[in-house]
Amino acid sequence: MEQSDAMTTIAVVIPSRNDAPMLETCLAHLAAQSRPADRIIVVDNASTDNTAAVCAAAGVHRIYWPVPGVAGASACGFDAAGTDILARVDADSRPAPGWLARVEADLAESGPLSLVTGPRDFYGGPKLVCWLGRTMYLGGYFHVVGFLLGHPPVFGSNYAMTADVWARLSPAVTRDNRALHDDLDVSYLLRPDMSAMYDAGLRMPVSARPFASWGTLGMRLVMAWGTFRHEFRAEPPLRRRGARRQWAHANPR
Repeated sequence: MEQSDAMTTIAVVIPSRNDAPMLETCLAHLAAQSRPADRIIVVDNASTDNTAAVCAAAGVHRIYWPVPGVAGASACGFDAAGTDILARVDADSRPAPGWLARVEADLAESGPLSLVTGPRDFYGGPKLVCWLGRTMYLGGYFHVVGFLLGHPPVFGSNYAMTADVWARLSPAVTRDNRALHDDLDVSYLLRPDMSAMYDAGLRMPVSARPFASWGTLGMRLVMAWGTFRHEFRAEPPLRRRGARRQWAHANPR
């Protein structure tokens, strides 16, 4: 892929497992970006479909990650990026043409230890289900989890961070637990001097398939609770919030 003339370089990481048709559409959307990615990395998470052929046809870099689990697959992609900005989408994401340009502008404004995330718009389901998913499910995620963290959490299908952030988080992220939400793990591991920015205009269409049944929705909620139990054992939430308040008080912006 051609490298952008911009001063910064951007890699887009896409963990994918048996999602070849949606991945093909996602890659087409990334190919249409007004600010092209310098690298697109698909982490093939032990797929048994034609994911490899889709990657070859699109001319993107494919890494095979044999251990099932999005946390390990995402981390593998970030480790291999080698760029100034690491962006993250899922195979069912459909980024608008200006998505990467907005990511780059947001992070340039926020500074070297920053992340940016935005909302999702669901497609492929009944209108009521998509509305409830956007307002109740995702709205609850940003408000409730954001209150707990003291900053916006990142959303796995739609976020980006600077390489400096990943260099510090990488040793601590969980890579071997397939029942872990990787975006919650990254959000909780953010240190007090790191800023997480929520850009309401950085929208991302994603599939409504998490709401296909009570079983799929329930599985995601169970994973969320399990992720928090994992994080709370390492660092209790009140202690974490206290550390962020102390740092903010000592380092006013």
